Amino acid sequence: MSNYDFEDKPKSRLDIWDMLSLLTLLMTLCIGLYFVAVYMSPNAAYNPFSPERAFVGQLPTATITPIQLLPTWTPTQAAITDTPTLTLVPTFTLEPTVTVVSLITPSDTPTPTATPKAPFNATTTYIDSTIIHPEAACNWQGVAGTIVDSNNADMIGITVRLTGFYNGKTQNSLTVSGVAPAYGKSGFEFFLGTVPISSDGLLSIQILDQAGLPLSGNIEIDTFSDCSKNLVLVKFKKNP
Repeated sequence: MSNYDFEDKPKSRLDIWDMLSLLTLLMTLCIGLYFVAVYMSPNAAYNPFSPERAFVGQLPTATITPIQLLPTWTPTQAAITDTPTLTLVPTFTLEPTVTVVSLITPSDTPTPTATPKAPFNATTTYIDSTIIHPEAACNWQGVAGTIVDSNNADMIGITVRLTGFYNGKTQNSLTVSGVAPAYGKSGFEFFLGTVPISSDGLLSIQILDQAGLPLSGNIEIDTFSDCSKNLVLVKFKKNP
């Protein structure tokens, strides 16, 4: 070991830069601990910016203002300066009606035309049917008659029509003069029923020409339940 020379090494020492580094590290650590302490206890005495002391005496005092109703509106009546003048509506006057005056005096008065009279008139009687139908006794009712000219001569082949209502049924029957000679050469007959009944103007009889035009008026006839009046006898006679 004598071949080696051992020299004494100088002892390590801290220079000024090392001290500053240590001091900076220590201050950083202290500041960090301080911030942690403030974070944990923000209202501690060592926190100059404590929330409890930051706004003491700075918050404004609330002033309560009572709510007041709006003043009542009072309508102001406008002064009427002009009085309106009423204007009357004009009265409507009707126009005069024109009156036609004829200056020519009529000389002739028209004569009314006479209503033409039917070529035939009729007479009606009510008799007992046993005069013609004795075998039927009172069990018969009908209408019959004759047709003659102005000289009472029988007229054969003239149409006779019976219409109306009898015993609740409609009647519309035709025959010709001369088919019932028991009443005369121009006799005709309509059979109504086997039981005489009463009716008032429900049946009518009329004679017609070959063209179907009326030769007489429409003669209304009655019926009776009385056996002495169960045959209606109608005689048509031509007017002179």
